[in-house]
Amino acid sequence: MNGTHLNNTTSMSNHHDHNHSHSHSHSRIQPLANVNTAFIVGIALNLLFVIIEAAVGLYIHSLSLLGDAGHNLTDVGALAISLLAFKLVQKKPSKQFTYGYRKTSILAALLNAVLLLVTIGAIAYEAIRRLLHPEPVAGTDIAIVAGIGILVNAGTAYLFMHDKEKDINIKGAYLHMMADAAVSLAIVVAGIIIHYTQWYWLDPAFSIVIVVVILISTWSLLKDSVRLALDGVPADIDVDKIQALAEQVNGVVRIHHLHVWAMSTTQNALTTHVVVQNNLTMQEIQRIKEELKHTFLHHNIQHCTIETETEEMFCKEVGHC
Repeated sequence: MNGTHLNNTTSMSNHHDHNHSHSHSHSRIQPLANVNTAFIVGIALNLLFVIIEAAVGLYIHSLSLLGDAGHNLTDVGALAISLLAFKLVQKKPSKQFTYGYRKTSILAALLNAVLLLVTIGAIAYEAIRRLLHPEPVAGTDIAIVAGIGILVNAGTAYLFMHDKEKDINIKGAYLHMMADAAVSLAIVVAGIIIHYTQWYWLDPAFSIVIVVVILISTWSLLKDSVRLALDGVPADIDVDKIQALAEQVNGVVRIHHLHVWAMSTTQNALTTHVVVQNNLTMQEIQRIKEELKHTFLHHNIQHCTIETETEEMFCKEVGHC
């Protein structure tokens, strides 16, 4: 970890004996060292390829190339949005934004997914129209341009491969590039077949294949980003398991009011009330909080707010035990 600190405050009254613990781990706040470079290189390569693919697609009237160019253009936008989000995550918190701009990484993932869905809708509409009325296209040109696409997309995906499990935006970029490489391969095959058979209907047919591939690769990104945007529990966190482990800590009676949500695509937060045994010393309560903090951190929760109360006080609050 780059830094960890724990602050505690205690308040006592006739009705409550609460102890609040805030723990923050910043090990994953800063973007990974090579992420910015990967996004910049990916944006440059894909933007150049979009220009080439769109130009050839317009020249030879190939819907599959134009559709793939449109999809790649949204990928360029997605990479740019993700890069902007990573930059904003680095900005320090302020009095107006006490958590900083970490949430922008989640909003970026959601926006990317929505843009992709809009794109595939447009491609699907035109593909169906062209499937009913096929137009002659140059199969060889399609295959050559799509072959370049395989190299560009696979190369870009490689830039994100090592870090894809560490952030939803990086994973989204990786999946999109791999899907694009697969689509380009399919277009190469279609181009070769069209060249030898003049089956021009294959051009819009493969556009529909592109739509299906993009939809499959986008669905998980959309589902995860919506979940995080609504402050849902991140997919890799099991709340029941975390609560069960926390209640096994010596001195803990029960855990309640447990809430977990994502502060960004790389950092999660938790708040909870912890009922502890009666007559524990401050040192023993501190030890309990330290154990809980490490338990939560081990399960990818970097920011914890823990409120403690004795079993006796809890029973008075709820009216029974």
